[in-house]
Amino acid sequence: MFIIFIFCSLINLVDWLQNHLITCPFKALTGIDCPGCGFQRSFIALLQGDLSKSWSLYPPTIPLLFLFISAGLLYKFQIKQGSFIFRVLVIVIGNFVMINYVHKMFFS
Repeated sequence: MFIIFIFCSLINLVDWLQNHLITCPFKALTGIDCPGCGFQRSFIALLQGDLSKSWSLYPPTIPLLFLFISAGLLYKFQIKQGSFIFRVLVIVIGNFVMINYVHKMFFS
């Protein structure tokens, strides 16, 4: 019974998210996609379990979610080298986001 409740709650959450997407202010002002455009739709596809659709909409979604979770864990558990690990993750994932953005803007 609990699993059915969770499943129905997730369906309602996904439906609500699809109907309440936030407009990108950068795109609204300039007409150009920002480096984060596509994250919301990709996250919704990920919640629905469609990994390939999520990746095609915005590849950095999973690495960014990993970064957010890692930041929370590093803060919570006060790991000795946590600051260094976090900086490395930010640099690697930030580069991935920018490479994806350049590829989308010039090669798609």
